[in-house]
Amino acid sequence: MPQPRKTLISLSDTPFYHCMSRCVRRAFLCGVDDYSGINYEHRRDWLEYKLHRTADAFAIRLCAYAVMNNHYHVVLNVRSDMAASWSDHEVVERWHRLFSGTSLSQQFELGEALSDPEKDLLNTDIALWRQRLMDISWFIRIVNESIARRANHEDKCTGRFWEGRFKSQALLDDKALLACMAYVDLNPVRAGIAKTPESSEFTCVKQRIDSLRSHNSPPATIETFVGTQSEAIGLPFLLKDYLELIDWTGRILRSDKRGSMSNHLPPILERLVFDTKNWNELATRFETHFSHWVGQEHVVRKCYKNRKYQRIPSTNVHRTLLG
Repeated sequence: MPQPRKTLISLSDTPFYHCMSRCVRRAFLCGVDDYSGINYEHRRDWLEYKLHRTADAFAIRLCAYAVMNNHYHVVLNVRSDMAASWSDHEVVERWHRLFSGTSLSQQFELGEALSDPEKDLLNTDIALWRQRLMDISWFIRIVNESIARRANHEDKCTGRFWEGRFKSQALLDDKALLACMAYVDLNPVRAGIAKTPESSEFTCVKQRIDSLRSHNSPPATIETFVGTQSEAIGLPFLLKDYLELIDWTGRILRSDKRGSMSNHLPPILERLVFDTKNWNELATRFETHFSHWVGQEHVVRKCYKNRKYQRIPSTNVHRTLLG
């Protein structure tokens, strides 16, 4: 039986999550459908735009994403610090970017006077909306419902466009986060859709590379790399190291010479003590090796104990691949 989402997402354990949604009924998110011959490539634009637009309203940042033929991956960082810093007016303004709100919230945003009972009602809504604007389930729901409506309208049909539940994996430490981001950003290269990371359309890594080349900052909705020594909130790596790792791994995937990898590891792998063989396995089969909790063995076992599991599932794969 599937576990309730509230048991799979715990911000006290980690703010980083890998989410994946897949289409149903032979539905194509993008690309050319071999069955019908119809080209749905424009739907990539829909999804990438909606991911950024939704993240812009939420206290959630995009760490990595990739839009594939019939599914998409996204790695999210839930920024509870950001949500806590918003004024009530900003919460209402952000909620109104997504929904119409209530008559009271519309009056509040226009600066109209409210009675004390009306303020109490509105404060209850604002507290609820503040929580929802840092809720991964609400984030994915808004993205998926928007794409489903547009796709169903275009296909002139009704019914489900996405599978009932999105898959989520909690990324509990730096090793899990790095491996998952690389796995997601390299999806098009691994699938043969793109030859290089910089030519991988509709991925987060291409956005980062394009921004570097144009000497511009990436969109504010994309999480920043802050490095290991910084106290700032963000990705605990250096962008230079990450792009070097992505390029190095992408070359191996393209050459299909995974058994003869260079002994010279990128610095980021040496620092995190990754084994060459294990890194290749993570970069190509991350999703198949792990279920809901991903990290080094001792971190995963601690999560199970905190949730009072009577029987702790096997963590052998975590020990083998992540330590």
